[in-house]
Amino acid sequence: MSEDSAEFSKKILNIVLYQPEIPPNTGNTIRLAANTGASLTLVEPLGFEMDDRKLRRAGLDYDEWVSVRICSTLADALAPFDPRRVFAFSTKATRSFAEVTYQPYDVLMFGPETRGLPDSMRKRFKNNLVRIPMLPNSRSMNMANSVAVALYEAWRQIGFEGGR
Repeated sequence: MSEDSAEFSKKILNIVLYQPEIPPNTGNTIRLAANTGASLTLVEPLGFEMDDRKLRRAGLDYDEWVSVRICSTLADALAPFDPRRVFAFSTKATRSFAEVTYQPYDVLMFGPETRGLPDSMRKRFKNNLVRIPMLPNSRSMNMANSVAVALYEAWRQIGFEGGR
């Protein structure tokens, strides 16, 4: 289920989950990555063990079909990628993710389910801070659903490269 950093930079799209907390969300994201050819990087600390039953149940047996890396720092997680092509998703952003012109090898980054990306990361990625539109009184979407919405828009824009 793991792959070295050099191989990660060759994936058509890349997902980074910063300190994910809920095993089924990560399991669903593993399955999503497997079905789209995206890589998945998890940044510690994780809110679960990788052998968690709920994680395995949501990810089914897709772990053999997806590239998953676990990194202890965000710097390690982002090292293989072009920092100008990291898109940080936040409910606090003003720019819609649909306004972005995605390119192969882009990174879609999401924060922990209960608190989102910290202020320091929102500031660091302010030029690529994006949101998924919601109704005004909504707090947030489920993280796995957010990844799916964003990943499929990015993949659509690049012509579903590698898909059928």
